Amino acid sequence: MSDLRDLQDLAERYIATWNETDPTARRLLVDELWAEQCSYTDPLVAAVGREAIDATLGAVQGQFAGLVFTLGGPVDAHHDIARFTWELGPQGGEALVVGFDVLVADGDGRIKDVHGFLDKVPSA
Repeated sequence: MSDLRDLQDLAERYIATWNETDPTARRLLVDELWAEQCSYTDPLVAAVGREAIDATLGAVQGQFAGLVFTLGGPVDAHHDIARFTWELGPQGGEALVVGFDVLVADGDGRIKDVHGFLDKVPSA
């Protein structure tokens, strides 16, 4: 799956899961995009498995209701690894949160692991 276009598409679909507010539709996306053995880790959470990842997505959507995730620029990739910046904010507005993720795909083109970093977060 080392094709940059495939990893670009996977990153775009990954961002779409963060924006899917319907729990049933979101879970279908998680099951489609994420490998059976998968993990998501950032400074605030370590989620292992699809159920935990889906719960994390739902919790983030609850915390940041009405905000939208977008890619913050191009996806850079090699082999089965992609890195990209993402932004979270009001549609068409300034980002309140900015992060950087490293996505690792498996041989079937599904997400195996995501390692997330937070570059900008709202002050308390």
